[in-house]
Amino acid sequence: MNTKNLKDVVATFSIAAADPETEELGIAVQSKFIAVGSVVPWAKAGVGAVATQSWANTSLGPKGIALLEEGRSPREALEMILAEDDGKEFRQVGMVDAQGNAASFTGKECFDWAGGVTGKNYACQGNILVNEETVTRMAEVFEQSTGELASRLLEALDAAQEAGGDSRGKQSAALLVVKPEGGYGGYNDRYIDLRVDDHPDPIKELIRLHGLYMLYFSKTKPENILKIEGERAEKIVLALNRLAYFQGEYPGEWTAALQEALKRYYLTENFDDRIADDGYIDGEVLDFMMSQVAE
Repeated sequence: MNTKNLKDVVATFSIAAADPETEELGIAVQSKFIAVGSVVPWAKAGVGAVATQSWANTSLGPKGIALLEEGRSPREALEMILAEDDGKEFRQVGMVDAQGNAASFTGKECFDWAGGVTGKNYACQGNILVNEETVTRMAEVFEQSTGELASRLLEALDAAQEAGGDSRGKQSAALLVVKPEGGYGGYNDRYIDLRVDDHPDPIKELIRLHGLYMLYFSKTKPENILKIEGERAEKIVLALNRLAYFQGEYPGEWTAALQEALKRYYLTENFDDRIADDGYIDGEVLDFMMSQVAE
């Protein structure tokens, strides 16, 4: 195989993981490489997730998914796709299936530090890293974390960066999580698909975007439904005024005109899934509204 320039290497650390209980599968990745989300993450609900990196052969992603769908284990699938790749010693691949079985491969020609760690429900790997601890810390934090898979992946990725990260620096990051009917409107499996293509601190930016994504697309929690009255109503009216959805002072009670102004705010800000009954408001929407006014 012809030797390539170092700039062509997808110098990366990533984690591919599964949560069999929620049926979520996902990948989080960071790299000194523009738009790493267009190269590394591959996943299909009910099947598995694959991370393709180093001198990435992106065909290994869909090929690996297809073999997992046929019932092959991640180890078997890895061996089969790499057997057909004459550049396999330059590749790095991590794979996990829907049951949480995992495998990782690092070719002998990957630049140091390069390697991987696997455990129940995850495969961590990285190349051209500051140290081995980047990968081991990523695995430790994922094992110790709780909550939704996306948050756990981001927590692990962030910890990996803090432990050392890519020796060439930071540029892009991505998060892909799939689950059955998880996409917008339930029409596909793409539950979360976020990318930071070029940023001085891509993981922190990815975490910020994930927070916004969950704000916009998560359903309202029953305990967060707040009645609009008293001082809370006054604050909402003041915010609606400052944000140009309403003109006038709070009349002392919540009116149809105020409700209509709040509805326009909901729809403009894409809070369609968080519209509460008339006279009530989602507490997280209220917090976001107050942050806009503070700015």
